[in-house]
Amino acid sequence: MSNEPLPLDEAEIRARLERELPHWYYENGWIRRKYRTGGWKGTLMLVNVVGHLAEAAWHHPDLAVSYAFVIVKLCTHSAKGVTERDFALAHKIEEVVQWQPGQEGGVLEGTPNDDARFRYIKYDSGPDPDAA
Repeated sequence: MSNEPLPLDEAEIRARLERELPHWYYENGWIRRKYRTGGWKGTLMLVNVVGHLAEAAWHHPDLAVSYAFVIVKLCTHSAKGVTERDFALAHKIEEVVQWQPGQEGGVLEGTPNDDARFRYIKYDSGPDPDAA
């Protein structure tokens, strides 16, 4: 019995992205997300987070890296399409990257986002306007 997940069909992928991951979009066989950063330091931090999560999951995305953004692309190459593995990793990436401890009311203050000197990532407030 194989452990290989089956690819999802495009209609299901699009519906699930809309419902579960509204900042992600489907394009050319991949689910994708563009994260905007405050500059190179934030970009490197984001790449390292995604790299750690992907390696821990043993499921590896393609990344496009620039000065102030990172594009994450997920598909399961062995299944030749998007599978549950891609959705699981996308959810984990979202959870970690979008974490803002200062909004939880706990003992961790979080990054002072109202001060541009410390802002390293642009947190989401709604659907991605750059999504296809």
